[in-house]
Amino acid sequence: MRTFRNNAAFGKRIEFYIVGLMLKEGLDVYLPLVDDDAIDAVVKRPNGMYVEVQIKARSKDVVFGDAALFAALKHEYRPNYWFVFHSARMEKTWIMSSKEFIKESNQNKNGKNIGKRSIWFNGKNTKKKSEHVHSKFEKYVSTNFNRILNESPDD
Repeated sequence: MRTFRNNAAFGKRIEFYIVGLMLKEGLDVYLPLVDDDAIDAVVKRPNGMYVEVQIKARSKDVVFGDAALFAALKHEYRPNYWFVFHSARMEKTWIMSSKEFIKESNQNKNGKNIGKRSIWFNGKNTKKKSEHVHSKFEKYVSTNFNRILNESPDD
């Protein structure tokens, strides 16, 4: 049985899961005490530069076809900023810079979420009842955090 408390805690559990994976890879990770600026973690890179990370997650319990749909996200370009998107059902993680997210996401033009952005990393096969990574997003699938550690998010 899914409760509000369980659903509300899911995002925080995945944040700690992702941060744990970062720590296992040797990243130097700092966690803000308050998340009022869409920053879940700060990573100090080997060159001494810091980058900000926002972690977003979808649970195994979402409607079929929405395993990697991240909707109604308020975001404007931010330098030194990374997104980590995680789908628990698909067991996939995508890493994108702020610039890439803006390029690849759709911005709502009307309705209650006007100006907010959505990105849908997965496609679906209704006959097979399966979900798969949409081909245009394959390049963002990641099994490690090398992009955050080594690449410039602003290129």
